Amino acid sequence: MADDHNAQGPVIGIAPHLTIPSRGGQAAIEFYTRAFGATEIRRMPAEDGERLMHAHLTINGASVMLHDEFPEMNGEQDIVPKGVTIHLQVDDADEWWNRALLAGGVPLYPLADQVWGDRYGQLRDPFGHTWSIGSPIRK
Repeated sequence: MADDHNAQGPVIGIAPHLTIPSRGGQAAIEFYTRAFGATEIRRMPAEDGERLMHAHLTINGASVMLHDEFPEMNGEQDIVPKGVTIHLQVDDADEWWNRALLAGGVPLYPLADQVWGDRYGQLRDPFGHTWSIGSPIRK
């Protein structure tokens, strides 16, 4: 884990920034490490010593940031993520899919060969976020 202040987040591009419900930020880091091979770049605890203020991970070369929910800041508690799917384009969809399921992901849309040329499926992580996994169909 880097301790460089420049490692707070990505310096260019777009990165998902996930709100993790029910003080699950630390468990989310563990899940993303097991399921998607995440590398932790930085972790910053909140002043209360219990919640996670900020974390920066990389998954398959891309940045993902996350934090615990803070209902005192926005009035929302036990957030249920909706309306967003985080896509992982990978070299071997079956390998990534199976690893994510073994770590606790729940299939939503089965991994299968799709008409557009990818092997593709969707799953939900234990924190309510939807992930899709795809790779070109092997010939």
